[in-house]
Amino acid sequence: MSPKGLDAALVEAAQAGSTSAFARLVERHQQPVRAFLRRACGDWALADDLAQETFLAAWSRIGALKSGDSVRAWLCGIGYRKHLTAIRSAGRERARAQAWEAEKPPPSGAMSDERLTLEAAMSELPLDQRACVALCLAADFSHAEAAEALGLPLGTVKSHVTRGRARLLQALGGSDDGC
Repeated sequence: MSPKGLDAALVEAAQAGSTSAFARLVERHQQPVRAFLRRACGDWALADDLAQETFLAAWSRIGALKSGDSVRAWLCGIGYRKHLTAIRSAGRERARAQAWEAEKPPPSGAMSDERLTLEAAMSELPLDQRACVALCLAADFSHAEAAEALGLPLGTVKSHVTRGRARLLQALGGSDDGC
């Protein structure tokens, strides 16, 4: 039987519901479809994904294939339309990402020298003192709230905040005259 005759017989069986006939069509045309998509895409992984999508779509549309039509051309057409859809989708995704980047506020994570110095000074504080400073000076906790959160006596929290603040000001080159 000629290749075209074999394809026609397999298509007819697949249209009648034969999954094994469709599997044979996939075996016969998988490599040429993948090769076409790899050349069209330039991305082998994407081409393999698109080829898989092509055969899934072909199975659901096998009834639309007319007698005498080229199976390979039909499959490559489906694959090419999948490729175009992927390109449009990637373009929309890029546009959304660019719009989001343009609208988002500037990163507060860009650390100035002063902030880096502050972070380094904070890391030098003892753990309890660092926690008290972080809660009272950075998170706006009252001394009483910090004492409750940390399970420390109120006087200890006050002294930790005072000592920690003084060490941070010293590290930043400031003075503690204002308080």
